[in-house]
Amino acid sequence: MNLTNLAVSLLVANAVSRNTVGLGAWDFLTAGTSLNSRKESGYLQSGDNWKKMITLQEMLAGKQAGSSSTGAPIGEAIMDNLKENWLPLTASIVGIPAAAKVATKMLRKPILTPLNRVIKSTGLDVKV
Repeated sequence: MNLTNLAVSLLVANAVSRNTVGLGAWDFLTAGTSLNSRKESGYLQSGDNWKKMITLQEMLAGKQAGSSSTGAPIGEAIMDNLKENWLPLTASIVGIPAAAKVATKMLRKPILTPLNRVIKSTGLDVKV
């Protein structure tokens, strides 16, 4: 298992989640469960705009995004978020892996190689 690839994947998943459904990946997946105190979605102000927040529980239940009486259909809310956040989403999807690749190459010899040797000596099958 490569920890760098895992971290990049989690960061990209969080960026996609935050820019499409208005919540981080953890909040999106766990809202309404005992793991998270967030019970429902709503609206979050982002600068001059409002992001529509949608949870996985609401998607599975087919509820409206936002408050139950004035909410928008979930597909419409996701499209609104995509229209508002397409630039940061694109920058995150392209920039995070590129930055990780550059950082890994720059840090390869002086830091990561000895660190991988230490991890290997512990018996773990993990690479940084």
